[in-house]
Amino acid sequence: MNYQELTKDAISLLKQLIETPSFSSEEDKTASHIETWFKRYHIKYSRTKNNVWALNKYFDESKPTLLLNSHHDTVKPNSAYTKNPFKATVENGKLFGLGSNDAGGCLVSLIATFAYFYNHKNLKYNVVIVASAEEESSGLNGLNSMLPIIPKIDVAIVGEPTLMNLAVAEKGLVVFDAIVEGTPSHAAHPNNNNAIYNTIEVLKWFKNFKFEKTSDALGDVKLTVTQIHAGSQHNVVPADVKLVIDVRVNDAYTNAEIAKILQEKAPCKSITPRSLRLNSSSIPINHDLVKAGIAMGRTTYGSPTLSDQAVLTCPSLKLGPGDSTRSHSADEFIYINEIEEGINIYIELLNSVIVTT
Repeated sequence: MNYQELTKDAISLLKQLIETPSFSSEEDKTASHIETWFKRYHIKYSRTKNNVWALNKYFDESKPTLLLNSHHDTVKPNSAYTKNPFKATVENGKLFGLGSNDAGGCLVSLIATFAYFYNHKNLKYNVVIVASAEEESSGLNGLNSMLPIIPKIDVAIVGEPTLMNLAVAEKGLVVFDAIVEGTPSHAAHPNNNNAIYNTIEVLKWFKNFKFEKTSDALGDVKLTVTQIHAGSQHNVVPADVKLVIDVRVNDAYTNAEIAKILQEKAPCKSITPRSLRLNSSSIPINHDLVKAGIAMGRTTYGSPTLSDQAVLTCPSLKLGPGDSTRSHSADEFIYINEIEEGINIYIELLNSVIVTT
């Protein structure tokens, strides 16, 4: 298949995606653009809600399966934009537009890579691609909903902006709701059990608490109190204070273990996880994909940001064009040459791992 044509068409698809609003759970029109692209390349595909997916032409159930995944939903543009977020404009080699970097460039690069290998016979791995929905909202109709539908996955490449370096591990996430109790009263009367004052020591405890296990790839677990709410009137001492705690989990713990530790030790009336399903993820450093990437000069690191890796139970590698620091920023952009390089590196990487020599 013509590599130059694939790259050109991938960039054209990205421009279409940018100019089609696709907030989480509202991705129906971008899903249709992706369907049209697959039709153009005569790729047999399926659509499940707003997830578009396909298997390589010579899929063989006796072989292990590699998943290629990235998402086509976006966050909403922030108020600091100076450019039209839904207009794909190219200036000085930069393609501007909402979702260009996170994760449109990754998605179209993976789609082009899948098309490149679609008709190959005798691959060592089957290849499945899922252009998924609802990643930004961790919604119920995203990649997680596809896992019972697509074939069993043995390893995955998740397309997120990594400057085409190898994120061999990713932190998980657990959000907790905690309650600090006290005695409600009129503000004019003495009260030695003021819930707001009680919260001072609780906040100090959270600030100073450290989880024991660290990780070579991901470092320490990161615990942060991010929200606090109490009271409704100036003259009433509230009965309780509500806290929200954001915990970024390394690969030394499961989310369930983190919850158990905090429920046993935190000095709160209660501390309850909202969900335990967004786990940390990793891939062995000696996996063929990682070794091949290192041989190509790519560096390895641990990623602090969450992606659809969190719903996978198989080894997974985060890898894609673009820079994570641009994600969710005003006037989001990706360099055109990053997409060109991304497709080239994806193809070279898979050539060394899944193609029979």
